[in-house]
Formats: sequence, C-alpha cells, structure tokens
Amino acid sequence: MPALVAVHVGFAVLAGAAYLVEPPARGWLVLLAVVAYGVALPLVARAAGRADWLRLWAVLAPLSVLQVLPDWALVEVAGTLAFPDLGGPRVGDAVPLAMAGMWVPPLFVALLAARGSAWRAAVAAVVVLGGAEVLAPVLGLWEPTGDLTEVAGVALYVLPAEALLGAAACLVVVHARDLRARLAGAAAVALLYTGALVVGLLLLDRARLVVA
Repeated sequence: MPALVAVHVGFAVLAGAAYLVEPPARGWLVLLAVVAYGVALPLVARAAGRADWLRLWAVLAPLSVLQVLPDWALVEVAGTLAFPDLGGPRVGDAVPLAMAGMWVPPLFVALLAARGSAWRAAVAAVVVLGGAEVLAPVLGLWEPTGDLTEVAGVALYVLPAEALLGAAACLVVVHARDLRARLAGAAAVALLYTGALVVGLLLLDRARLVVA
C-alpha cells in the first residue's frame, strides 16, 4: 500500500507542478504525469501481487482512452466544455492527448474505495470526480462553458453521468474476466457516460425553460 500511495502522491506532485510553469511546458508536464502514472500503476500492482489493482487498471486504462470521445463531443457538439491549449499533442485540435489517461487516477481511487460495490462506486465517483472538476480550472486544464447551472465551478449535468460512470465501471471490473470482456465493457461504459451527459444536458435545459 505505501507504494500505491507513492504513485498517487507522485502523480499529484507532477500535475500540481504544472501550475508553476507556463504553456507549452504546462501541457507537456501534465502529459508526463499521466504517462508516468499509467506505467507505474501496473508495475506497482504486479510487484505487490495485487491482482485486484491490476483488474482495476485493465478496465480503467482502455476506458480512459475512450473517454476522449465524450469529452470531444462536449467540446465540438454541445459546446459545454473547453480545453485551453497548454501545449502538447491534441485530439482533433479539441482535447489534449493527456486526457486519454487522465481518467485513470480518480476512477482508480473511487473504485478502490468502493470495494466492489456499484452503489459505493457511484457515490465515490461523484465525490472524487467532482473534486477534480473543482481543481481543473485552477490548473487551467479544462472548464465548463456556455449557459450552464454550476456549483463551485462544477456543471450539474455531469454529476448523474459521473455516478453512472463509477457504478458501471465497477460492474465491469467485477464481472469481466478476460481482455475481450474488459474492452467491450469499457466501450459500453464510455457510451453510457456519453448518453447520460446528453440526457443531463437535455433535462437541465428543459428545467431552465420551466423555471423561466
């Protein structure tokens, strides 16, 4: 467990250090933090003989890559999210490549705390990812845009989607036993998350019209 804590502390230190430098170095430092975490986590899990940590990583790594797609859709289609160009490669000139690994750390922490319970994973995902949403604008990584209802900088429509993301990812970790099942499960979770975001946007928009 100390090694696992060290991996997360190291990631936090590198990501936090990005705040101290200017673009384009900031974007490259964030990418370095994500890559270092993605390499260190499975190595630590294997060295510690923790098959449960490896199962988490085996699902969350492909899921994080696929999460670039809903982020891209929010930028290009919905117009509710923006990723400032801080340096480093980008996907479709819209989403930093670092986001392909950025989902692993918060989801790993949330699912580890959930201990196999989908309900606990839903709650933990909202807490951990909601915290990330608060911190991200401070680092300039991303920010909600458009006419949205926000609390402490968090767009409210993402919260139900993040709860579903945590619960669904937990179910895949628990039930997927081979590589094909994990990849299929990760794809299904990313699509579920995308759909939940769209529904959340729709309901929020309808609610604003009713109140108005």
